[in-house]
Amino acid sequence: MNRFPWWKYTILAIALLVGLIYTLPNFFGEAPAVQVSSGKATLKVDATLVPRVEQALSAAGLQADFVQLDGSSVKARFRDTDAQIKAKDVIGKALNPDPADPSYIVALNLLSRSPHWLTSLHALPMYLGLDLRGGVHFLMQVDMKAALTKRADALTGDIRTLLRDKGIRHSGIVREGNAVTVSFRDQATLTAARAALAEPLPDLQWTEAATGGDFRLTGSLKADAARRVQEQAIKQNITTLHNRINELGVAEPVIQQQGADRVVVQLPGVQDTAKAKDIIGRTATLELRMVDDSAEAGAAITGAGPVPFGAERYVERGGAPLIVKRQVILTGESLTDAQPGFDGQTQEPAVHLTVDAKGARIMRDISRENIGKRMAILLFEKGKGEVVTAPVIRGELGSRFQISGRMTTQEANDTALLLRAGSLAAPMEIVEERTIGPSLGVENIEKGFNSVIYGFSAIALFMCCYYLLFGLFSTLALALNLLLLVAVLSMLQATLTLPGIAAIALTLGMAIDANVLINERVREELRAGASPQAAIHTGYERAWATILDSNVTTLIAGVALLAFGSGPVRGFAVVHCLGILTSMFSAVLFSRGLVNLWYGRQKKLKSVSIGQVWRPGGATPPAAQV
Repeated sequence: MNRFPWWKYTILAIALLVGLIYTLPNFFGEAPAVQVSSGKATLKVDATLVPRVEQALSAAGLQADFVQLDGSSVKARFRDTDAQIKAKDVIGKALNPDPADPSYIVALNLLSRSPHWLTSLHALPMYLGLDLRGGVHFLMQVDMKAALTKRADALTGDIRTLLRDKGIRHSGIVREGNAVTVSFRDQATLTAARAALAEPLPDLQWTEAATGGDFRLTGSLKADAARRVQEQAIKQNITTLHNRINELGVAEPVIQQQGADRVVVQLPGVQDTAKAKDIIGRTATLELRMVDDSAEAGAAITGAGPVPFGAERYVERGGAPLIVKRQVILTGESLTDAQPGFDGQTQEPAVHLTVDAKGARIMRDISRENIGKRMAILLFEKGKGEVVTAPVIRGELGSRFQISGRMTTQEANDTALLLRAGSLAAPMEIVEERTIGPSLGVENIEKGFNSVIYGFSAIALFMCCYYLLFGLFSTLALALNLLLLVAVLSMLQATLTLPGIAAIALTLGMAIDANVLINERVREELRAGASPQAAIHTGYERAWATILDSNVTTLIAGVALLAFGSGPVRGFAVVHCLGILTSMFSAVLFSRGLVNLWYGRQKKLKSVSIGQVWRPGGATPPAAQV
């Protein structure tokens, strides 16, 4: 009746083992380290950087615990902070000869002291939130003038397209600041152009001027339109930052507007500060332009002549120069999706792109006229542009096309990420950068963890005193619940905040409620005269419905907090929901397993240690042991 099959005990043993393994890393602490990441989109970190870092450290007489390639960065761990700070300066000077144009990001970091065998099992410690351990803080300035200029450039292209579609001739279109001036040869053409442009471009306010035989129509952004452009620019930049940080797996980022033109970015609990700086630093804008393949451009590449008028010199991946036309064909705003994949014919790594309707029309027109020519995709970071790739146009392109050639699978993934994350409506510059410490102080951190320990101890003492051996079983089940909860949070690489600690303390109180229900139900069966074995069986069976009902209703409230909350509320809700699930497993299955293991093999069981079983008549039934 009260015996578990071997496979149930196997599940319990595996759960206990997994809980121990994935909880252990949280007790080893962290060691100071230096991390080296790529500072440019076209520069990739690989295993060849490891000996360079080791050589720089050896030349300076510094000894690292290890230097290894971890993903897309190189990490070196040290025994103390003095060696860490010295190593940062040494590595920075060795890898970045020109401090004004750094190729690598060298930043201080913290690495877990966990043994290698735990790390090889992907057993990593939890992150601590901004209120417990600190994190990375950035204050970024949005260039609003650049947003208006970018909008004016887009309007210039729209005006040119509209006039061409209407068959209206002009003698030149010039952008002057945030205004666009169109020149005509006669007044009648100017009047026709104004009528053709007024409705499609409502954001422009038109004025006419005549100088000699030149008739000019000037369109300038209206005040409300300019304000709307600036508001949309900062909103789009915030969305883009969210996309990039979320896709790269940073937990619980805080990205919000501050003032009219600034954005605050906080990454709580981030150990990988170099990675965080790399993500924020890559606030890049994307542009598609045609490559200039004229003879003058060829001469400019070899240094035999100047860069042709209307073109610029950039650098391809690998360092080769490339002459690209100034005219922008398409920007990242038109891109709706970018996914890594493979070329259907050559099976080479490729990036599959999807653009909106406006972008598809532009791509069809441009590609039809430039088959066999190269189109460059440029990434602008911190005011400097680099060519991500420059594929050859093989045929007419539409809303879906691909770029391929001379890229690895990892490079295709990286390129797709940068393209998919979206472009910025305006450039951003980091005006303040700091790593901040715990906002509540070490004393509050200790109080948070002590609250869990004291709460657990008080519950354990009460249960053992009131329910005796059954109380001990309940306490062990509660300990497993705490173990599993920490293990799951560690496996998910969750960020633990002070509200999360509060949720753990609340989970302990709610988890023991299930065992109280079970123990009282067993007492009721004993009070009714049932045999000990039958009381145990019936008590667990009948208590299950009540436990399920109470936990499901609480889980619904937790899911609501998770769905509609934000910031600390979501952090509380995540721990709360996970705690409910682990408590149902430990309170019912694990405690039942312990009871069955202790009492299940006793065929003639006369009494159970579950405390005083009170009867209305005052008699104590023989099945209860005090």
